[in-house]
Amino acid sequence: MRYLFVAVGGAMGAMARFGVNEAFGPRSLPWSTLLINLTGSFALGAFVFVATDRGWSPELSLGIGVGFLGAYTTFSTFTWETFDLGRTDRVLTAALYVGVSVTMGILAAAAGHHLARAISP
Repeated sequence: MRYLFVAVGGAMGAMARFGVNEAFGPRSLPWSTLLINLTGSFALGAFVFVATDRGWSPELSLGIGVGFLGAYTTFSTFTWETFDLGRTDRVLTAALYVGVSVTMGILAAAAGHHLARAISP
C-alpha cells in the first residue's frame, strides 16, 4: 500500500513540476527550477512538522513527502543546469545559482517548519 501512495503522490508531484516549468518556460537563469526547489523546500519543512505533530499515517506521509515532494523538486535538473551554465562559460552565474539555491532552500525549509509550528493548534 505504501508504494501506491508514493506512486500516486509522485505522479501528482511530477505534474505539478511540469506545470510550473511550463508556466515559466526557459530563461537565461533556470528560474522555474529555483522556484520549484524553494517552494518544495518550504513545503517539506512545513509538512514534516505537521505530519509529525499530528501523527499522520506513514502511508500518507510517504505519499506526500517522498512521492509528491520528491517528484516535484528537481535536484537532478538543478545539477544539470548548474553544469550547463559552467560548460557554456557562465561559471559566475553557475556559482551564484548554486549559492542562492542552497541558501534560500535551507531558509525556505526552516521558514516552512517554523510557520507550520506557529500556526499549529
